[in-house]
Amino acid sequence: MKILFDLLPVILFFAAYKFAGHDPAAAHELASRILGNGIETAQAPILIATAVAILATIGQIGWVWFRHRKVDTMLWVSLAIIVVFGGATLFFHNPTFIKWKPTALYWLFGITLAGSELLFRRNLIRKMLEAQVRLPEPVWGRLSHAWTAFFISMGVLNLYVAYNFSEEAWVNFKLFGGMGLMLLFVLAQGLYLSKHIQEETS
Repeated sequence: MKILFDLLPVILFFAAYKFAGHDPAAAHELASRILGNGIETAQAPILIATAVAILATIGQIGWVWFRHRKVDTMLWVSLAIIVVFGGATLFFHNPTFIKWKPTALYWLFGITLAGSELLFRRNLIRKMLEAQVRLPEPVWGRLSHAWTAFFISMGVLNLYVAYNFSEEAWVNFKLFGGMGLMLLFVLAQGLYLSKHIQEETS
């Protein structure tokens, strides 16, 4: 349920894009009414989906605050990025900005992991997981490097899909491709770590 909750803005973005794409004329009328004139019919689905994603992220944070009176830093970062890049897409009627949003988020995470280790000698992955998992010191370093490389690579892959495939293909990749690769990476990582966890506890 937590995974679904975290993915809610992405899922609603996908659903809104597909729903608006089924009736471009109605989507264009709605987008023009909300965002003003100068919108092409083909732009309407991505603009509506972007607005839905922004509202969903705001609602997500509101719900978390209501339930726990505390919001994780990652959610605040996600909100800031979707507001900046999504807001630019809505203001300029240009989907390029929202297509850069996943890359900005991935690269921010990658740079944060790498910068924390290089500048402050702090392994953020270890800090998050060491209470649940005991690993040899070198494995923590490899784990941090793997996540850094994954985030940087995902940012590059997102731009490759955005600029070399259709808008609809990018929207599909944003949900299924991005989340699918994340799941495969986590599963592969789990298989790798299980060996070292067993060695550490044996």
